[in-house]
Amino acid sequence: MFELFSYGDAGWGDEILRGLAITVQLAIVTLPVGLFLGFLAAAASMSRLLPLRLLGFGYTTVMRGLPEILTLFVVYNGAGLLMNAALRWWAPEAAATDFSPFAAGVVALGMVFGAFAAEVLRGAFQSLDSGQAEAGRAIGMTDRQIFLRIRLPQVWRFALPGLGNLWINMLKDTALVSVIALDDLMRMTKVAVGVTKQPFTFYLMACLIYWAMCVLSELVLAQMERRANRGIRRA
Repeated sequence: MFELFSYGDAGWGDEILRGLAITVQLAIVTLPVGLFLGFLAAAASMSRLLPLRLLGFGYTTVMRGLPEILTLFVVYNGAGLLMNAALRWWAPEAAATDFSPFAAGVVALGMVFGAFAAEVLRGAFQSLDSGQAEAGRAIGMTDRQIFLRIRLPQVWRFALPGLGNLWINMLKDTALVSVIALDDLMRMTKVAVGVTKQPFTFYLMACLIYWAMCVLSELVLAQMERRANRGIRRA
């Protein structure tokens, strides 16, 4: 069995590791995209302007109500059509091009992550004591200083557990990109199963790899939570 995971032509170890590297890269690149969208949607949903509130709540409601794989298909195919339409308008003689599966995965998973993160961040912002911001204004702090020095550090502390759960879910959801031909861990596992006809062995190995990544993430998140809560007296 161990020969199946060796390197070179005799085994699938190098292909599995390359797929794992793409999975990790996809998750790491998607995280800041999702956080950025989450902050934008949270800010819009808490805005005093009704159109912005409707936009923020509409985005989170729609994205949280769609299956992730359907979002992935819509982004992959829809973005490709829009890109080729824009290309034909700009340069009619140009040949059609395909939308990158990696980029489609980042956009689709980032949109889903951002919708759920927006709700986590909105709840964190709303849990803050407004008296602290008023105290900041009383001593002459600007709104930017209040946000960076008072609100954001506390929002990070309140939102970190929820964002950590979203990160772990997104790490597992990266397996969905295998359906759009991205050579991630799940796709390379499927290829290995198709060639060797040993599904249990390779799928079990994929399960162990995903489980190990989640456990490692939980350890890192626990350390981040302890650091974020340093100096906070627990009841």
